[in-house]
Amino acid sequence: MLWIKNLARISPTTSSVGNLFRNSESYTLSSRFCTALQQSETVQATDQVDNGLEQQEQRYHGLAPTKEGEKPRVLVLGSGWAGCRLMKGIDTSIYDVVCVSPRNHMVFTPLLASTCVGTLEFRSVAEPISRIQPAISREPGSYYFLANCSRLDSENHEVHCETVTDGLSTTLKPWKFKIAYDKLVLACGAEASTFGINGVLENAIFLREVHHAQEIRRKLLLNLMLSEVPGIGEEEKRRLLHCVVVGGGPTGVEFSGELSDFIMKDVRERYAHVKDDIRATLIEARDILSSFDDGLRQYAIKQLNKSGVKLVRGIVKEVKPQKLVLDDGTDVPYGLLVWSTGVGPSSFVKSLGLPKDPGGRIGIDEWMRVPSVQDVFAIGDCSGYLESTGKSTLPALAQVAEREGKYLANLLNVMGKAGGGRAWNAKGTELGEPFVYKHLGSMATIGRYKALVDLRESKEGKGISMAGFVSWFIWRSAYLTRVLSWRNRFYVAINWLTTFVFGRDISRI
Repeated sequence: MLWIKNLARISPTTSSVGNLFRNSESYTLSSRFCTALQQSETVQATDQVDNGLEQQEQRYHGLAPTKEGEKPRVLVLGSGWAGCRLMKGIDTSIYDVVCVSPRNHMVFTPLLASTCVGTLEFRSVAEPISRIQPAISREPGSYYFLANCSRLDSENHEVHCETVTDGLSTTLKPWKFKIAYDKLVLACGAEASTFGINGVLENAIFLREVHHAQEIRRKLLLNLMLSEVPGIGEEEKRRLLHCVVVGGGPTGVEFSGELSDFIMKDVRERYAHVKDDIRATLIEARDILSSFDDGLRQYAIKQLNKSGVKLVRGIVKEVKPQKLVLDDGTDVPYGLLVWSTGVGPSSFVKSLGLPKDPGGRIGIDEWMRVPSVQDVFAIGDCSGYLESTGKSTLPALAQVAEREGKYLANLLNVMGKAGGGRAWNAKGTELGEPFVYKHLGSMATIGRYKALVDLRESKEGKGISMAGFVSWFIWRSAYLTRVLSWRNRFYVAINWLTTFVFGRDISRI
């Protein structure tokens, strides 16, 4: 373009410029020159962007080891009950806290089943990590990273991570980075157990995360709406409106109770055309609520039957897109299948070259340490006692994980104050009393304003066990006080009130 300006200075009159460009050879040369100039500018701009990205990748490799004068770094893998309780209790005047997790919140799992049918809103059971530990968003050395851990290098005190880019894989490629740690806490939880049954992963919905509850709610409401559309056959309508729950533990029973309330109070009023076709079935291989008192179990069975929940004893052999097959050959068609049969070690835990407990979880001692490596601890559902400790593995319960997190936070604080917070400096530090778990009891709601409360330390022990409306009131009061923040307590209380007055929200969003 500068060449044209210079040309205009040489031949300032319009006619002379016009005469020049009427010459075809001159016009072709000038056109090629301008095109080449534009291509050159484009290439240079592209190279600058590529070089900038390369320089950015070269600049950012992760978090380097802490130096003298800096606070030691506690790296927490996971944002469940155990990891979040530890982050809440850690002394941030002693440590920098870094959390790596594929979700930026903690899920209050005891109330998750209520969100599936609209009793509670989803945000009421999700607590942001930055509210649990404000230092993560305020302190210069504390961070939260949306990523998964892919490898542990315990010799160099590093973990290798890869970012999570949900829904953006075509426009934003995941990248890897490393984080050096002084203390590492493995609190990465567990995965739902499928027992190797074909078709479970492809066709069933688990109930462990908020997005699971959202998927259940969308599918349940979709089936209700499609079942009213003209042209659908009776057999297909009955299949769409059949909700099947596999697993008779507290989660499966609570979801069945919430579902029965939804059917009896909301579906019968707002979906009158199909109210007689919708039904729920609970499938369990043994006894439902096996950890509860036998009297409470019988009460739960009686109340679920009254609510219209059919109880089936059987073992699932195969899950197909529209039906599951039991061990006696019975086919059970379904429109919605919720899988709640317990948990087991995750694929990441299995890949770690660390000693395992008899159930395949990360082996720990009485102080939550992984004995085979230095400065590594494990808490929550991903960990279990080594056989050498002589202790039995604790159940995968929220109250176990929460108290392990609280215990380890206190232990790390004591260790940091004694000068053992930095990597390789914990040897010889007094650890204090080992962790001791005392069971506080179990509670479960079964719908119709009724619940079970079992406050015994064990199934064979003595203690208070009760059922009915008073138990339901205790259940709600206890969980309302256990919600972590006043913000979410307010949300839960308001949701319960609006549901009682106006019914459940049935919008499919």
